[in-house]
Amino acid sequence: MNEPRRRMSGKERREQLIQISRSLFAEKGFDGTSVEEIAATAGVSKPVVYEHFGGKEGVYAVVVDREMDKLLGMVTEALAASHALVKLERAALALLAYVEENSEGFRILIRDSHAASGTGTFASLINDIASQVEDVMVDEFVRRGYDPKLAPMYAQMLVGMVALTGQWWLDVRRPPREEVAAHLVNLAWNGLKGLDPTPRLTASRGPDQLRSRPSEKELREREKARERDLKELEKARERERREAEKLAREQEKIRQRELKEAEKARERELKEQERLLREREKARERDLKELEKARQREQREAARQTRAAEHPGEQPGS
Repeated sequence: MNEPRRRMSGKERREQLIQISRSLFAEKGFDGTSVEEIAATAGVSKPVVYEHFGGKEGVYAVVVDREMDKLLGMVTEALAASHALVKLERAALALLAYVEENSEGFRILIRDSHAASGTGTFASLINDIASQVEDVMVDEFVRRGYDPKLAPMYAQMLVGMVALTGQWWLDVRRPPREEVAAHLVNLAWNGLKGLDPTPRLTASRGPDQLRSRPSEKELREREKARERDLKELEKARERERREAEKLAREQEKIRQRELKEAEKARERELKEQERLLREREKARERDLKELEKARQREQREAARQTRAAEHPGEQPGS
């Protein structure tokens, strides 16, 4: 006889409806998904969906908000790195990791936004990420002598490039995400290293300013800037390596101390066990001696009583 299925709690039912709706929205979009389909897939009636979310718009908003929080959290964590290049590498890899591991969620975010999502559109998400990248860009621009007021525009360019690459890679899935991220960073970082502080389109320059290639002086300056960046990157990597080695040495010292303390504790425990064994052995020997003495006394008493019985009139000791 089959046991009755356990009834879901309200929290479990809500989570089930969110997951089912997430898959349907990713496959069919908002307009292509109905409350009837959500309810049927979950094995419940339509009023259950309305009870939890007020309708399709409500569950769609929850799904979008969750995906936005997840992606923004991953990118924000990646931007916590110390070096600008490492920030860029980790941010690109974080977005591609989200695309690979949360394909349904990413498909929902990049679809045409719907009024049900409120401010939670992919464009607003890109703006949120760009605002964080902007802080990185400002520091780099100041260090290189560029106008920091241009950082917001460059942040939009950079994030847009990565986001569009993610949309393309969502379906092709090749090459692997690490390789895609490496090429993204290669284009972005190596391009940033050669930035012109005052760039202009060729058509906006006068005839005497047009030239097919940078001057030798500009090339030398760019090469020097590139060498400085490489040296700084190498220094950063060397610092990280030394810090990692220092941490490893400290951890090894701690481990050795713990091993020594554990060994000392074990030796103390063994000594204590040996002491207890010796005391028990001594106590056993004392008990055996006392038992032997008692047995001898009993033997002498029995012999005395035997003699007294055999010679009733004889005085003891005569």
